[in-house]
Amino acid sequence: MSHLPAPLTRAVDAALEATVVLSFSKVGHAVRSRLDSWTPLEELPAEGKRVLVTGANSGLGYATARSLLAAGAEVLISVRSEEKAEDTRRRLEADLGRDLDGFLETDLLDLGDLTQVRAFAERRLAEDAPLHAVVHNAGALFADRVMTVDGLEQTYQVHVVAPFLLTTLLLPKLAATAPSRVVTVTSGGMYTEKLVTARVDSPGGYRGTVAYARAKRAQVVLTREWARRFGDTGVAFHVVHPGWALTPGVESSLPGFRKLTGPILRDPDEGADTIVYLTLSEEPDEIGRLWHDRRPRSEHRLPWTIAERGESGELWARVCRDAGVEPVVPSVTG
Repeated sequence: MSHLPAPLTRAVDAALEATVVLSFSKVGHAVRSRLDSWTPLEELPAEGKRVLVTGANSGLGYATARSLLAAGAEVLISVRSEEKAEDTRRRLEADLGRDLDGFLETDLLDLGDLTQVRAFAERRLAEDAPLHAVVHNAGALFADRVMTVDGLEQTYQVHVVAPFLLTTLLLPKLAATAPSRVVTVTSGGMYTEKLVTARVDSPGGYRGTVAYARAKRAQVVLTREWARRFGDTGVAFHVVHPGWALTPGVESSLPGFRKLTGPILRDPDEGADTIVYLTLSEEPDEIGRLWHDRRPRSEHRLPWTIAERGESGELWARVCRDAGVEPVVPSVTG
């Protein structure tokens, strides 16, 4: 437990943040968890809360679902196949050492098909069960430029358009269960990109890492816009970057990075910590912010990545068009 005065803990945290490597690595997690005397996740208020976690069959999504269940929350996970749903349930029950009937639900969702997103939302709106939080975790780094069945570039649709559509459709249910949360998982890679709405879907020459970073930057900007436009509905919007965590996606998509940083990569539980914290804790009151290691952080590390005036509004308008929705203040009475 840390007994350092607050000014000193802030100074140590800021020094860590400035290094990037130490901040994003398991070192940052280890130091900050002791520095700020973090409350264990299993002690956060979870009983009676029902949370949707997308892409929960592996990596950060799986670790998030497991921690939420361990804390006592009810969890609805989305995966892309029945086989993955069955396998994920089996592994979660083995890890937690108990039957999860009544606590774990599974459903199918492919963010590469907006028709599936709408159908998934319809099923959620039709059920009597509440929804206290949505964790947008699903995603991947795609090596090649591919167009979805909806005519949109895959990276952009999966990370930006589909989560935006799902949030819009579920907003009435979240507002009815307020206070509620929407937590989006971004990446520290977004720090390298400036928001330019015209290239958010990476037209022209395609590089998977660049497309991914642009989509992740868009997630941060949209979270700020959600909070600005709908922050008074009782729904809190947060976005979190988990640092550098060793996940199946990192191993398959970034083998060079994995080899270089392997000894200092966080494990999935360390990467998922702040995701779970923002989902369950009653403390965070700064909405629309980017979080890392349980503290709000700056959206920019490089001055030339700051967007031009009006760009966030342009992005909001474009995503509305591509998703085919216009979010409105939800009515509790429907």
